[in-house]
Amino acid sequence: MHAHTTPASNRFTVTYRVRGTAPEIEARALGIAVEQSVEMPLAAIDDAAVLSDIVGAVEGIEDTGGGLFHVRIGLATATVGQDAGQFLNMLFGNTSLHDDVALWDVAVPEALAEAFGGPRHGIAALRHRLKLHGRAMTGSALKPQGLPPERLAVLAEHLARGGLDFIKDDHGLANQSYSQFAERVCACAAGVARGVRATGHPTRYIPSVTGDLDQMRAQAALAREEGLDCLMVAPMISGFSAFQALVRAFPEMAFFAHPSLGGAARIAPDLLIGSLFRLIGADAVIFPTYGGRFGYSQDTCRRLAANARRSDDGMKPALPVPAGGIGLERVREILDFYGEDTMLLIGGSLLLAREHIIQATEQFTRAVADHALI
Repeated sequence: MHAHTTPASNRFTVTYRVRGTAPEIEARALGIAVEQSVEMPLAAIDDAAVLSDIVGAVEGIEDTGGGLFHVRIGLATATVGQDAGQFLNMLFGNTSLHDDVALWDVAVPEALAEAFGGPRHGIAALRHRLKLHGRAMTGSALKPQGLPPERLAVLAEHLARGGLDFIKDDHGLANQSYSQFAERVCACAAGVARGVRATGHPTRYIPSVTGDLDQMRAQAALAREEGLDCLMVAPMISGFSAFQALVRAFPEMAFFAHPSLGGAARIAPDLLIGSLFRLIGADAVIFPTYGGRFGYSQDTCRRLAANARRSDDGMKPALPVPAGGIGLERVREILDFYGEDTMLLIGGSLLLAREHIIQATEQFTRAVADHALI
């Protein structure tokens, strides 16, 4: 399952997983086609062009067993314009309100792939920035929220001294009174810089930008002034259109997409996180891996990583970043599963080391480096 591209055409095909019965599924499919296009009785439309060019069309129905069907709907590319938020609206706007339907797949037209552009940097550029080849990448998060900037900065320095490639804000860090963005980013950037001077390794700090679009633009500009070249955004919180605007406004920044709220809608995670986040410009996609504190299966994780790393559709591959309760003891297993074009994000198990966090982080980075030699 992935948002594969199709030749330039007037329509794109969306696949929905629908719960229903065989006698009712054709009518249900037509209802989805209408709901996701014109949202009104067809008998009330007297414009021939709307009926022929805009109204959604049922392209196929597949019975997948267990009362579930895959319904393919052709929607008009013209309804999207070049706006990522409107694209999501056309994919699953009103229909997301029906609890018998899940968004399962989409064939992205070449025109939209070109308009959205995908990652501006991708895996190769991230490796180049780190002067890193031949092994997976490493990362951790600054947490818990509630700490003042000075304590987060100390933690950032310790993690950097352990040799990590990336250190990101926890997604819960925003612009709270106890840790305002400007103070936190300046302090943590300085902390990481101290660690970099100690190790010689070009660790990257990834602040999380939040708020409305004006606030996020201001935060991104401040991060750029601090010499940073990576940002993290949660597209489902900020909105697809705002994410798209940031990617276009800050082309030198590599964007890490966080999956927060990604499970609130019935959208297949390998499509949403692996494909759609990449389509709108994510250079790296963070997601909960199998076997952690979230419930994704190995098959879902495998498809998600494959979707992110695609390179056959004119867009650059994005970096898969499995996370979510990974312990040090699972490094080899996780990297055997995902391969080297991966960033392994470990948070809690490093923080548990407390005053020994530098040594625990060094153990983590050594384990990843050793895996590349196997």
